[in-house]
Amino acid sequence: MVLVDYVNVLQGTDSTPEFSTGNTLPLTARPFGMTHWSPQTVDADRWWFSPRSRVFYGLRATHQPSPWIGDYGQFAIMPQTGNVMPDRRGRYSSFRPENMVCAPDRFFIFLERYQTHLEMIPTERCSWVRCKFPTTDAKRIIIDLFSGNSSAALSDDGKLLTGYTKVKSGGTPENFALYFAMRFDVKVTHCQVMDDCACCELPEKTICLNLLIGTSFIGCDQALINLEREIGTRSFDAVGLETRSGWERMLSAIIISGSERTLRTFYSCMYRTFLFPRELHEFDNNGNMIHYSPYDGRIHSGPMYGDNGFWDTHRTVYPLFSIILPRRYEEMLQGWTNAAAEGGWFPRWSSPGYWACMIGTHADAVVADAVVKGLTGFDVEAAYRAMLRNAYEAGDTVGRYGRMGIGEYMTSGYVPDDLYEHAASRTMDYAYNDFAIAQVAKYLGDDLNYRKLMLRSQNYRNIFNPVTGWPQGRRSDGSWTLPFSEFAWGGSYVEGSAWQCGWAIPHDIDGMIELFGGRGKFLERLEKLMTLPPKYETGAYGFEIHEMSEMAAVDFGQYAQSNQPSHHLPWLYAHAGAPEKAAYWVGRTVDELYSPDRFPGDEDNGEMSAWYIFATLGFYPICPGKPEYICVSPLSEEIILASDAGHKSCLHFRTQKYMPHCDIWRDS
Repeated sequence: MVLVDYVNVLQGTDSTPEFSTGNTLPLTARPFGMTHWSPQTVDADRWWFSPRSRVFYGLRATHQPSPWIGDYGQFAIMPQTGNVMPDRRGRYSSFRPENMVCAPDRFFIFLERYQTHLEMIPTERCSWVRCKFPTTDAKRIIIDLFSGNSSAALSDDGKLLTGYTKVKSGGTPENFALYFAMRFDVKVTHCQVMDDCACCELPEKTICLNLLIGTSFIGCDQALINLEREIGTRSFDAVGLETRSGWERMLSAIIISGSERTLRTFYSCMYRTFLFPRELHEFDNNGNMIHYSPYDGRIHSGPMYGDNGFWDTHRTVYPLFSIILPRRYEEMLQGWTNAAAEGGWFPRWSSPGYWACMIGTHADAVVADAVVKGLTGFDVEAAYRAMLRNAYEAGDTVGRYGRMGIGEYMTSGYVPDDLYEHAASRTMDYAYNDFAIAQVAKYLGDDLNYRKLMLRSQNYRNIFNPVTGWPQGRRSDGSWTLPFSEFAWGGSYVEGSAWQCGWAIPHDIDGMIELFGGRGKFLERLEKLMTLPPKYETGAYGFEIHEMSEMAAVDFGQYAQSNQPSHHLPWLYAHAGAPEKAAYWVGRTVDELYSPDRFPGDEDNGEMSAWYIFATLGFYPICPGKPEYICVSPLSEEIILASDAGHKSCLHFRTQKYMPHCDIWRDS
């Protein structure tokens, strides 16, 4: 069984801003690679790939974690024959889908217009591009630099093109840029550099071209170091085998049995979980790990990662890493701790620096989940200091870091709905974040903050309205925000209504059950959630957002698996004593909403993929920051889990021998 051949990198790519089946890109890369590579088939800034398009604009070096966030440090490689056509809209070529291969480890396409083959294999920070041209006509490589704030220059021997492209993203410093070094195996006869592209003319007799591309966030010299380190004198086939073997090793962390459809879906999801967060660190001539900081614009030693939204990924991605990639997880945490040291705060959304996106400080949960599972191979005390800033200090006024409304939250016990958007969701998230920080306080022996934050973790109770039966928006004067509709999206909630967002209390499910009227009424409400019509009101949004459309498109009631706030909901059945109901709804979700071609909604840096993986395995991290899982029957007859911590196999079980009716499994 060659697992990499089950992967469909096109899974989730047939998406639009109005309706998402994943909002993913077909990325060819190494696991967690610094630079990804993808075909560009649409002339657009964000939604620049569509599997329905039949034209090719170039092979794009990309760092885009989501079309909603956008790209940075991008450029594209386009071979061309005949007359010079530097304009993007004038130079594209048609292709046939059967003549394009997009895989995790390689990319291939035949361009009908130019009768030219292009093939590429990636490394972590570099790539090897091979072009086979027709025997006649002028030939060239066009490097599309996109931004207009870029530069390129050809060496005296005509075989090395170096330059940079500057694209502002994520609050990066002024000196932020992606640098490149491109080594040709033939002499470029002429190079014309324009505002947004470089046209490199090749000798007319050129049939085969090998183009080795190094990238770096540090400089062109470092790009050459990366090229030498990752490709050097190795052959194209040797580098390709190394990339393919690397993917096979990663995918082999979990071996399952199942149908062809199940295996294709499962390993496509596995591939997605190993793309983000991406490495931003590099290695100098002496092999020392260094990184350019997108937070302070300096070069530092140690790891750095980027392109990650903690609001999404804390739920499933990092808990999965804690099982199969614990050593990598610790390195990532050191990278995020370095980010906090260099920028002053943990990011909430990093791409590659601070982004004002989503709510809460869920890096707290990612750190806590590692600590309670004994994964402490990073500077826990430094991470804890950054967590305390989240808990007690006012952050950025536009929401790039810290918690908006933290002052009012500390004095009133909730975030006021008349002062801050998404106040009910913020209050519940802050209470959970406080719980997470308290776990690290306990580990470090800080009893004062442990007790204080555990008390604050009950603040979700302050926004529970016994009249409506939901956590909801509460104003500065203590009154409830009226009128209230359980189906209205936005306003007090984020990307949902009370039905999707009112259950965000993973750290105290028993307390939530109590507020909802006890186990019987709690189970009744869960059943109502799953069986109501998918009704929604546009509410404070004032228009239909794509998450509403995706919920309405399927028959799962108010359970919007298309978005993260709903992802723990079917598992709550098991906690409340109805594991058979949890198994039913989890099984239906897996069977009906996932396939080798699509996701239920935005995939978001591996989070939705990791949900599917946990569902297949039959257990779920209901509360990252607690070393326990909600369990149902696995959906595969045999499963083998392996770890990067030196254990050949950390778990191997068959369904009938596993705990199919167990409510909670504690991680030992």
